[in-house]
Amino acid sequence: MSESGRAVVSGSSGLIGRRLVESLRQGGWRVDPLVRRAAVPGTSEISWDPDHGEIAAAALEGSDAVVHLAGESVARGRWNAERKQAILDSRVRGTRLLAGTLAHLSRPPTVFVSASAIGYYGDRGVKTLTESSSPGDGFLAEVCRAWEGAADLLQHTGTRVVNMRIGVVLSGQGGALARMLPVFRYGLGGRLGHGRQFVSWIALTDLVRAIEHVIATPGVVGPVNAVAPEPVSNAEFTRALGRVLRRPTVCRVPARLVRWLLGEMGEALLLASARVEPVKLVESGFAYRHADIENALLAETGAVA
Repeated sequence: MSESGRAVVSGSSGLIGRRLVESLRQGGWRVDPLVRRAAVPGTSEISWDPDHGEIAAAALEGSDAVVHLAGESVARGRWNAERKQAILDSRVRGTRLLAGTLAHLSRPPTVFVSASAIGYYGDRGVKTLTESSSPGDGFLAEVCRAWEGAADLLQHTGTRVVNMRIGVVLSGQGGALARMLPVFRYGLGGRLGHGRQFVSWIALTDLVRAIEHVIATPGVVGPVNAVAPEPVSNAEFTRALGRVLRRPTVCRVPARLVRWLLGEMGEALLLASARVEPVKLVESGFAYRHADIENALLAETGAVA
């Protein structure tokens, strides 16, 4: 990025947040992490506690961009009523507190980039989905609608609000791909269910660059699909990862086993299909480094071509 200023980032210790903070700082930005503990003296950390509605509001004055990535992981164990409520509350309460606080500053930030997810679209089979597509059904779609709606508190402040609907993030350092790698390296990888469900993915490198792109591009507003331009089926993804790691992928995990082991979470995260296209990113001139699944897997796993 050629522009710089002061950015506040929540979720700065997570997989995406760590890389984003590093990249912004390399680009000349001052970055103030928003942390859920007492800020360390002598650092630029800003303390907040979304569960109790507490935030150091005065420390947010003068920020140019705020990137909100914090939220409870959806993939940490089976979903029950308590777990689902925690997932919903972590996103809605945090976004509402942050957006509401920013809205009452004497000078709100120029742009507020808030994470969302392609779970907004639900399980839609082979239907091509863009930012203008309707929301889907199910728990994740419900969470994403409420999550994005919580940012509406900034609507009338002049702050540009961008909701990044993030797909499956590919990184060898964490997330879904990191959990798959040991299984695939042992030659035990295979498609899930029938394998025809679409996986809308994005390399971590490109996701960080996409967030920086929307910060720097005034015309980008509202929902933005943060995915690569070439979604693939689960079977295609499986074969590509096998080729990259030079391992067979002849195993198959039956859908009923996924449901038995992981319940509703497995159904939503592993068996549902979302064929999502990044219309706004492409039309705003974003250039991907890893638009091809095999190229992305090579880059993110460090495998030798």
